[in-house]
Amino acid sequence: MRTIGLIGGTSWHSTIPYYRLINEGVGKVIGEQANPELIIYSINIELMREQDRPKIYRKYTEVAQKLEAAGAEAIVICANTPHMVYEHVQPKIGIPFLHIAHAIGAEAKRLGLKKLGLLGNKPTMTGDFIPKILERSYGIETIIPEAHSLQQSHRYVSTELTQGKFTPEARKFFLDQVHLLKKRGAQGIILGCTELPLLLKEGDADIPLIPTTQLHAQMAVDYILENDHNT
Repeated sequence: MRTIGLIGGTSWHSTIPYYRLINEGVGKVIGEQANPELIIYSINIELMREQDRPKIYRKYTEVAQKLEAAGAEAIVICANTPHMVYEHVQPKIGIPFLHIAHAIGAEAKRLGLKKLGLLGNKPTMTGDFIPKILERSYGIETIIPEAHSLQQSHRYVSTELTQGKFTPEARKFFLDQVHLLKKRGAQGIILGCTELPLLLKEGDADIPLIPTTQLHAQMAVDYILENDHNT
């Protein structure tokens, strides 16, 4: 089995499901008598809240290099937004960075979806680090909520979901956004905050909800087991 380096802490609430899902996924294949070797580095979430991009890039590069030096054979960031660092970090390490957008794209392709709505915090929704890969590698168009809803979505993510608060008000807001994005042509919705799958579940909407946490964790499982499957 390959060893994965996990960068967590943004938030720690989402790091826990990653750890659990990866261990459970590998356990289903190899049996519960063993588990994969994982190296976890948990970053202080205040780094992301400062929104100092150069500082964020430096920290994630430093951590990825430490994980590589410790024996990691790939890097997995246990959150959506920090994938903004991909183009800055990947050239500075010698191991692959398993990008969450490829997990999303593979699932959308499996479901035959060509237009997706994207929910999350403001940097994730307005950034290009997910839509660019989806368009370039999978031919998928991404749309986001109207401008007046972006800040409200960001507020719910940053002040509630990443702090482990899951309120009826937040649930209603995001379900309303799902409905509005569907009206604009979305065939499925990317739950682009790692905590959103803890708030919304498959079956809560009449179009597919794409749970980035579960899909990204399965991507890590597949990578961990790839050598075993090929031998």
